[in-house]
Amino acid sequence: MASSIAPTTLTIAPPDDWHLHLRDGEALEHVVAATALNFRRAIVMPNLKPPVTTTEQALAYRGRILAAVDKACMSGRYSEADCAQMRQFQPLMVLYLTGATPADEIDRAMVSGAVHAVKLYPAGATTNSDAGVSDLLGQCSAVLARMQALGMPLLVHGEVTEAHVDVFDREAAFIESVMKPLRSRFPSLRVVFEHITTRQAAEYVTDHATRDAQGRLLLAATITPQHLLYNRNALFRGGLQPHWYCLPILKREEHRLALIKAATSGLPQFFLGTDSAPHARHLKEASCGCAGCYSAPYALGLYAEAFESVGALQTTDAFEAFTSRNGPAFYRLPVNPGRFELRRVPETVPERLPFVTDSGIVPLRAGETLTWSVTARE
Repeated sequence: MASSIAPTTLTIAPPDDWHLHLRDGEALEHVVAATALNFRRAIVMPNLKPPVTTTEQALAYRGRILAAVDKACMSGRYSEADCAQMRQFQPLMVLYLTGATPADEIDRAMVSGAVHAVKLYPAGATTNSDAGVSDLLGQCSAVLARMQALGMPLLVHGEVTEAHVDVFDREAAFIESVMKPLRSRFPSLRVVFEHITTRQAAEYVTDHATRDAQGRLLLAATITPQHLLYNRNALFRGGLQPHWYCLPILKREEHRLALIKAATSGLPQFFLGTDSAPHARHLKEASCGCAGCYSAPYALGLYAEAFESVGALQTTDAFEAFTSRNGPAFYRLPVNPGRFELRRVPETVPERLPFVTDSGIVPLRAGETLTWSVTARE
């Protein structure tokens, strides 16, 4: 029988972030250290301007990310021990799928060893998605067939974009109109349903996570900290709250509870993906504010808080599975060696962090105190 005493320390294998935005240029230099310090690997989203559509572009972007980590270590802002951790960071690159992506680009991506997935953005679904796909099976069947044959995962932003579909219903509609036809046509394609936000998505991934002949999962899902901790009321608490605005948007409480159930279940098809998305404060607090929550520096504490809210930290098994084991298993990579330690040590999130403009960047939960902090990385 599990102990009813609340734990004070959590020890897990070093975690990975399976859905991350790092931007480029000066913005990249401001945010990459937070991820490199707190995660050993990260699936890096390709929705730059212009998007990362070729293996050559992905390799160049990977080089810029690693150079930014080195620059952060040489800045003098981090201890020698922190820099040793940061230099272990591995960016896992992703190609941006378009209607013009050639099938042989998948061959080049596989040979590179650095590109680990291809990302589907329905055209207009989120930030920098204008070059996305408007008819997946009509435009991309040859590419999808090649991905299925070679075992390259497809990462899907799971929302339809038709104007007549309510913004709160777009994920559920995607399951019926895109996901089911996609997996019927390509039943052996590896698919990650990214940043799921609804009961329907959690149930679909729970019930339809098929496996290949070797017993390896073909369907998985990532879940963000904000969708585990908040429902859509957070957007309007005491007035409009732009720093809780993300896409897919926060949903009703019934959906948050379904996500908590999935994340804490220990099921191997669910794992950590922050969708941490940095935007300058003045671009969030605007008449047409950007979508995205910046959570990377404090994500592990946020996830621990979500798990503890339903008593799922009595042992570390489910938490470690979600943060550190399920993702590597799906991506067919080893679990990271070493350990991370979180303690019940309060940590106050700053009101603002440095960014590319004087307005800075406002992290998720700015000004609030978190219960859990990362206290050791080995």
